[in-house]
Parts: sequence; C-alpha cells; structure tokens
Amino acid sequence: MEGIDRITFNPAVMGGKPCIRGMRVTVGMILGQLSGGATIDALLAGFPCIEREDVLQALRLGSYLASASKSLPLEEDDIVYTREYRVQLPGPIE
Repeated sequence: MEGIDRITFNPAVMGGKPCIRGMRVTVGMILGQLSGGATIDALLAGFPCIEREDVLQALRLGSYLASASKSLPLEEDDIVYTREYRVQLPGPIE
C-alpha cells in the first residue's frame, strides 16, 4: 500500500501487529491514544522515538482498514498475517 512505508509487520515484534518502523510502538497504541483525546504533539512528547510522519501514517493505515472495500478473509497472496487480523496491503488506497 502506498503511503505507509514507516509501518512494519514483523512476527518477531509485538506479535506481528503493525508497528512504527520496527519499534515496539504499535499502530493500535497510536490510534488508541489519539481516540482518547491525545494530540499529535502530546504523542510526540510521550514517545520521543516517533516522528510526526509516523503518526500520520498510522492514521492512514487505520483509515484504509476502516474503509476497505473487501471483506476478510482475503486471497492468500494479498495478505500479511498479524496476530489479530488478516490485512490486505498491496495496491493504492481507494
């Protein structure tokens, strides 16, 4: 998927959940903080290892997954396995 080059999926890091640049900071953690009222600036202060673009890409991935036109499960060739989800990543955001 274009526009999320900072989001990584590695079974050895956080059980394969989508993470920020291979670190133990998950997209779910970022989205959870934002949905709880945290600002991007507060996140950056609380997680000095992340950058503004990391947060924006986490939002892009969350938006993409929430508006995905295909239902799960997907074709085996088009998915990345994570601990909780089977996520389609290839292709542009529609």
